[in-house]
Amino acid sequence: WVVHYLKGSLVLKIFVLGIGFFSLCFLMNSLGGQFSAKRPGDSPFTVRAEGKPAFTCLCCLVACDCRVQHRTADLALTEIKGTPIGLVERIQAIAQNMSDMAVRVEQILQRSMANSRVRDGALGQCETPKDPRYPDCPSKMDWMRSRWTSDPCYAFYGVDGSDCSFLIYLSEVEWFCPPLAWRNQTATPTLKPPPKKQAVFQSDIGTLLEQVGTGKESLSFMKRRIRRLAAQWASAARRLDDKLRNHWREQKRILVHVGFLTEESGDVFSPKVLKGGPLGEMVQWADIVTALHVLGHNLKISVSLKELHGFLGVPPGRGSCPLTGPLPFDLIYTDYHGLQQMKQHMGLSLRKHKCHIRVIDTFGTEPAYNHEEYATLHGYRTNWGYWNLHGQQYMTMFPHTPDNSFMGFVAEQLNETERLNIQRNKVNNMALVYGKEASMWKGKEKVLAILHRYMEIHGTVYYETQRPPEVPAFVKNHGLLPQQELQQLLRKAKLFIGFGFPYEGPAPLEAIANGCIFLQPKFDPPHSSLNHEFFRGKPTSREVSSQHPYAEQYIGRPHVITVDFNNTEEFDETIREIMKINVEPFLPYEYTCEGMLERVHAYIQNQDFCSPEDPFPPVNSSWLGTSPGPFILLPNSSILTWASNVSSYTSWPPLSALRLLASLEGQSCVKACQSAGLMCEPALYRFINIKEAFSALDFQCEGLESEMNHLFPAFSTEHAECGLQQDPLLFSCAGSSAKYQRLCPCRDYRIGQVALCRDCL
Repeated sequence: WVVHYLKGSLVLKIFVLGIGFFSLCFLMNSLGGQFSAKRPGDSPFTVRAEGKPAFTCLCCLVACDCRVQHRTADLALTEIKGTPIGLVERIQAIAQNMSDMAVRVEQILQRSMANSRVRDGALGQCETPKDPRYPDCPSKMDWMRSRWTSDPCYAFYGVDGSDCSFLIYLSEVEWFCPPLAWRNQTATPTLKPPPKKQAVFQSDIGTLLEQVGTGKESLSFMKRRIRRLAAQWASAARRLDDKLRNHWREQKRILVHVGFLTEESGDVFSPKVLKGGPLGEMVQWADIVTALHVLGHNLKISVSLKELHGFLGVPPGRGSCPLTGPLPFDLIYTDYHGLQQMKQHMGLSLRKHKCHIRVIDTFGTEPAYNHEEYATLHGYRTNWGYWNLHGQQYMTMFPHTPDNSFMGFVAEQLNETERLNIQRNKVNNMALVYGKEASMWKGKEKVLAILHRYMEIHGTVYYETQRPPEVPAFVKNHGLLPQQELQQLLRKAKLFIGFGFPYEGPAPLEAIANGCIFLQPKFDPPHSSLNHEFFRGKPTSREVSSQHPYAEQYIGRPHVITVDFNNTEEFDETIREIMKINVEPFLPYEYTCEGMLERVHAYIQNQDFCSPEDPFPPVNSSWLGTSPGPFILLPNSSILTWASNVSSYTSWPPLSALRLLASLEGQSCVKACQSAGLMCEPALYRFINIKEAFSALDFQCEGLESEMNHLFPAFSTEHAECGLQQDPLLFSCAGSSAKYQRLCPCRDYRIGQVALCRDCL
């Protein structure tokens, strides 16, 4: 009966035709050039006139062309009056007729545009220039002719399918073609950077909490943490302000884009916040935004692509075009997810502005994995890395490798009253297990049985309905606890014990700060990307010797004890030893609010990856040809330093911090510097990447070569050859080879702050 009714109702037929027609107009308006993208050579529905899209104009042209419209209507009515067919087939027929009509109108418009350009003489003006300074211009013009409809952002910038519009775009928006003489009067004036302002410490967190936003449990977690630590941040800011005295600090415009919390990246963390999921990343991000805010910088926070687009000025489309204006930020803090999103949506601007980016990178990225060409050629290519950033643009949770900058986070610091209460209320036989997920308890029956002989065991394992079977019945499980309740549990417990996972989280530091002893398993052999699934694909060759290497190396006994959990006798003896030990709460300075503010302040004011470094050594260096060049021995030492009577060169850390030494064969510069009580400093590599450094260390070079090698500068003991580094992006403290003794730029460091040298603040 529906078919019969449709046949009998002329009004409805015309209505359906009208719907089809206006639907086409709507689709043309919405999809722009995507229709003609299917037909290379056709011009799209993205022609712009006087700054407005021509979609509506095209629909008007169709409506005014009565002959085309009448003929199409007749075709559609004839189709409906014929042999009965399904409603879907009829609509498809109408749509096809509309499409044919659109093609004809588009051809009319193309001819009109071509005639107009000939009349205006534009074709003569817009020939592709042949300028040797712009060798890519002809190929880019060819690309634009065939592909400009592939992204609506080109139309946004005024591209309309004509050669003139291509040239204007390629010379004024991108930079592949020379400036057009006849466009000088409309050239955009160079925008002056905004005037510099002084940063002033601020303790009010109200505006920060508003910027963090709402709607996700992860954001609520971060805001709770910011509120809880607000007083400690304010107190730390006053102390650092006194330390810096009247030191002028430039206020920076900073964007924080938390990529892993965006819906586009899957935001797997937010649903797990209340179910025992990992919170380390959110702890760190909460502390980063708080530090930037308290330091007094102009801060914007983004947790969605829409916000990112708005803050950066991303043109509409698929990300093929550069930003609509200069970068409105001095610094951008993001993560690997955010970096990928910026690549997709900033177009060529990412390459232009990537020196402003800082990547919060939990486990670190070594130069061999960061250098795209080198990583591809030498087997270091992974799912991460290969961004060709400066190594110190990656910022880590712990000081894994000095190739990256150590960002860190904070742990709550106790006042004197709280410290005394903890010492009074500690339960000597109480142990708390580090593991919120039941899977972390699997296979730990022997260890738990030994521990149960001496101590009452507590857990905070998440479960919804029934107790997880992996958790033994003798364990008192509190379920997942809010941070403050967990804090109270840590203040009572004597022992905080890890089972090997998660790696390098914030919880052990919080436990140690609350007076617990942290007991963790030793890994033999160490875990790395070569032998362990968790690290496979991560852009680092670092070997992890225990669950928490920082706690093992930088804190150590009596607060941190690392043993082989597979050796039951050793484990039993260690538990009995712990029962006799009393420790006070301890927190490394670099994980206090003041320590983090100090470190982040130093990075913001001194790290600059956008200004090109002068070639080194300079051509007219006063020390060239002298022996041992610019290096002298420190008194009563085998370590070399920069001679004070040699010309000073701008650098951060300053050259006065440099200590030059050679590694042993098969030893990395990280280990070589540590063995001398120093830190490796990659920013100082450029000053030792000279032949005089080899002679100063008494290496006799029978040959001197320069190549891309992440182990260079280094001395080959087998061939007595000296190798200099060819690419500064490959300067690396990490890496070792039995073939080489590496040249290492070491430096001193501030007590409790390994990221900064003594004169770096």
